[in-house]
Amino acid sequence: MKLLNEILGTTWPLIQGGMANISTGAFAAACSNAGALGVIGSGGMDAARLEEEIAAARRATDRPFGVNLMLMNPDTENMADLVARERIPVVTTGAGSPGKYIGKWKDAGILVMPVSASVLLAKRMIREGADAIIAEGCESGGHVGEMTTMTLVPQMADAVDVPVIAAGGIADGRQLAAAFALGACGAQIGTCLLVSQECPVHENYKKAILAAKDNSTVVTGRSAGAPVRVIKNRMARQYIRREQAGADRMELEKYTLGSLRRAVFDGDTQSGSLMAGQDCGQLSQIRPAEEIFREMTQQAEQVMRSLADWRPV
Repeated sequence: MKLLNEILGTTWPLIQGGMANISTGAFAAACSNAGALGVIGSGGMDAARLEEEIAAARRATDRPFGVNLMLMNPDTENMADLVARERIPVVTTGAGSPGKYIGKWKDAGILVMPVSASVLLAKRMIREGADAIIAEGCESGGHVGEMTTMTLVPQMADAVDVPVIAAGGIADGRQLAAAFALGACGAQIGTCLLVSQECPVHENYKKAILAAKDNSTVVTGRSAGAPVRVIKNRMARQYIRREQAGADRMELEKYTLGSLRRAVFDGDTQSGSLMAGQDCGQLSQIRPAEEIFREMTQQAEQVMRSLADWRPV
């Protein structure tokens, strides 16, 4: 099995998650320069803004980077055309199937790696031409599925004949080693990069991540069919109270409208949406991205070596 860094031409077998309102061109370039695959998160953008961020990334790095497209975005058609014209090396996708765009992307020499929370959807994407699958468990921050990374990745690896990248709840080398053991060729990481020095989120957001414990996150929106994992705060508690009381989706949206931007740009930790994975409780310091990548990969190697001579008692 080829490791992810061999597939992508990166130093480390790691992809930086394309987080909406966070993963700018500058941040993606910084992560690529640090040895992972940086990814511009186009959520909240239109094609014109995405073009600016791609240009910014190219000014800041000569290494491969990718673009993440949230397929529910109303400007998806134009952004799909843009990444084809720009011949972006890698496209990751979320919130639907990218089948209608895969042909033009592959014609442009682009690797297509959809994020999938189920084997069934992944198989459909592969039939449509996907080159790899990012199997994301519900430990992740932001929009989540139902299966855990521990259960999803091995079932995905057994069911598909393309590389599988693990995502969700991976913040150190022990978890990366586990991902390899489950059949993944590498990992996509997000929450642990929120506290990288290069990440452009507000300092209050970073402090909230560092203060988080093992039980600090909660999933909102399950009843509305839009589950999102966030750090517990006033907004999340109010949302859940109304959700449990039977509020409909329209009423619930008043709590979340613009909430991610309030957290990311304004540092509002009470009414903002502090999207984070369950691994936030592991994070204790702000560090350069390169240090995060290097330590995670080296620790994974150490863990795997320590297990090489393991025998059942």
